[in-house]
Amino acid sequence: MTDASDVDELSEDEWREELQNTRREKDEFFGDHPQSPIPPEKRDEFDGLTYFDPAPEYQVTATVESHEDREPIDLEMTSANPQRYLRTMTLHFEVDGQEQSLAVYQQDGQESLFVPFRDKTTGQQSYENGRYLELHPDRELTDSDEVTLDFNLAYSPFCAFSETFACPLPPEENWLDVAIRAGERKWDE
Repeated sequence: MTDASDVDELSEDEWREELQNTRREKDEFFGDHPQSPIPPEKRDEFDGLTYFDPAPEYQVTATVESHEDREPIDLEMTSANPQRYLRTMTLHFEVDGQEQSLAVYQQDGQESLFVPFRDKTTGQQSYENGRYLELHPDRELTDSDEVTLDFNLAYSPFCAFSETFACPLPPEENWLDVAIRAGERKWDE
């Protein structure tokens, strides 16, 4: 599966094919797997998630601002007590000609980097509580490193599909003031 940090190694055709394969695999998991977040009574009718069209312009190069003092932050949850994360870095990038930034979080013991965000599609075209990106860098990122964020991989948390899940809410520092018309759209039951 392509992640948000290795898309720059693919041609556009390869990227589109990989993205479509990733979406197809996710739809199969959601439709058939016992651990799918789709409630069992709705799986027979499930015919796939809804996505924005693949949009290469939402593959952006972000510059890392590393935080030496990894500040703990409690992220509010949809239906549970806050969860503790560490703010490990901030990513600075440009979308639609506007400078933007997103804080990156990590839970103790986790290798993946977590980027929850809201944007101008939130609650209208995408899930009302925001979407997520994950980064899986092959090395520790440091100041001034560059990483590719592919918002085409933005996904809705499991709580978008069932109230039995509790999911972190993007903190206000990760509310973008632009529309990210890429990735998963709101699920229509």
